[in-house]
Amino acid sequence: MNDLIDISFDFRTDTPVGKDPDTYSPTLRRYHKALWSKPLPSGKLFDLDDSYKSKYLLHQSELGKFVLTSDSCIPTFTRWKRMEHIVGQFTEKENDAFRAIGYTIGGMMVWPGVAKPGFRTINVERGFNSMIADRLDLTMECIRRYYLGVDSPMTAVLTANSDYFSIFKDFRRFVDHFLLQDLTTNDYKGIKFLMPFDSFSTPSVPRDLIAYRAYKKATIEFINARNSRIASLGVHA
Repeated sequence: MNDLIDISFDFRTDTPVGKDPDTYSPTLRRYHKALWSKPLPSGKLFDLDDSYKSKYLLHQSELGKFVLTSDSCIPTFTRWKRMEHIVGQFTEKENDAFRAIGYTIGGMMVWPGVAKPGFRTINVERGFNSMIADRLDLTMECIRRYYLGVDSPMTAVLTANSDYFSIFKDFRRFVDHFLLQDLTTNDYKGIKFLMPFDSFSTPSVPRDLIAYRAYKKATIEFINARNSRIASLGVHA
């Protein structure tokens, strides 16, 4: 297949029932390979190989060996038990519509999928660290600080993966590679947070219906903007 990337495609639809699209959607894997296999700041090609059953996407060159895995990186919180009192105020149709947007390519990311000794993977750390709560905007703030040498709740795991982050040289070029410009300020010096933010002292999850509605609106706007950015490239996969 070599069709234009469909930014409206819900990766749950070609995933076996009960399975995770991040692992089992063939379309998602194909889209990731097509989008992120491109030149790095060094000029070297970051080519991703999807021919291994045991490795989602593999890059191996003089730059290093990186096994990447997919991550549905935008939490809707619609299945969080401790959020039931908030998300339960929406119909299941409304909640699933939010999830459907999150399962388009604009809501997807790849990370190194092999844990460094003594550390979780970046993806697992994002989910388990209560100061991040799986949010991409908070993760990106940690990555921004990492490139500046400033501490964050994810400093340890990001530093453990320094071999990966070094191939992008700096934050701006990491953002550009993964088409995340709609989550940063124009000068790349800040993050457009999806909730109020004060140096990780503010809540990482919405505490009430008003906060959740605002988060949901900002999240959908980001995913739609990133999807439009992806569509404008005319990439085939």
